Amino acid sequence: MIPFNKPFLSGKETEYITQAVGSGKISGDGQFTKKCHQFFEQKYGFQKCLLTTSCTDALEMAAILIDIREGDEVIVPSFTFVSTVNAFVLRGAKIVFADSEEGFPNIDVSKLEALITPKTKAIVPVHYAGVACDMDRIMEIADKHGLYVIEDAAQAIDSFYNGKPLGGIGHLAAFSFHETKNIISGEGGMLVINDKKFNDRAEIIREKGTNRSKFFRGEVDKYGWVDIGSSFLPSDIIAAFLYAQLENLDMIQEKRKAIWNRYNDNLKQLEASKKLALPKVCKEGTNNAHMFFIVTEDIATRSALIDFLKKNEILPVFHYLSLHKSPFYQSKHDGRELPYSDKYTECLLRLPFYYELSLEQVDHISHLIVQFYNERKG
Repeated sequence: MIPFNKPFLSGKETEYITQAVGSGKISGDGQFTKKCHQFFEQKYGFQKCLLTTSCTDALEMAAILIDIREGDEVIVPSFTFVSTVNAFVLRGAKIVFADSEEGFPNIDVSKLEALITPKTKAIVPVHYAGVACDMDRIMEIADKHGLYVIEDAAQAIDSFYNGKPLGGIGHLAAFSFHETKNIISGEGGMLVINDKKFNDRAEIIREKGTNRSKFFRGEVDKYGWVDIGSSFLPSDIIAAFLYAQLENLDMIQEKRKAIWNRYNDNLKQLEASKKLALPKVCKEGTNNAHMFFIVTEDIATRSALIDFLKKNEILPVFHYLSLHKSPFYQSKHDGRELPYSDKYTECLLRLPFYYELSLEQVDHISHLIVQFYNERKG
């Protein structure tokens, strides 16, 4: 069986974990956490980075930092993972769901302004598959209406928009290092702070509402409880694993891009004959090769293709279910139809994608997809 995902160890993960243990400090903000922070701040120019135990935690920190309260409205695409919205629902916000673009799962910016009300506090664009949303227009709309922008960059490491790294454009951003991402630590995430006014409070929230970070830097002579917060910082063992991956970022990205390009080359004839659609990268953005997906003509075709590939020992997976139709939030949604979110819910199929997937395996998977369509129409 060719699995959908397989975690990749670049070589020094266990060595660095041993070093972390040997240092005598394996709780948060140890030597490897600091190395990870420095890596992102130096490579991408992020103003301030804080590792978290998950991207979910980073989003929850962002919701606290912008002071989300009962009755505030937050605009989020319906086609996203539940963590994107849960972070704000937990603070009492009303979620206003936006549709996806016709040709790509990212948020439809052309319909964004119509969703803004006096209660709107933030826009949360999700860079699906690591491909940039129209951030110039989103920031323009946010500035016009006095809104915060929080980038859900869970899938967007090492991806750019007009030369700017994704996660470095909005006021805040959240990254994921879950085992399905390009760079992994099993579980893990990171909050990026692009507006300096959040720096001090972010450290406090991350440290259970205390000014403990300032204490360890010698900036205060004792620390205490000064704000709300939680335990959002990861063990330095997780950071040690992550740092080994970051040292090999360029190597990992090169292989992933080769896999993405091979899929694209193999399947573009099916797209030319209008049997399926392939992912697109906006002209302002870059491709970080987070995933490769196809969009079938309908759910019946997708289901049949999944069955066909499984019978041939290949495991593809579909992705998000439209959150505006979820059991939890359906009754709270305002009733608008979001047809493109529903289209991707029913028709998008993610193909196996991981570092150790060989190009020969990509060719095999692609050949079977071509065979499926030839037999289906034959």
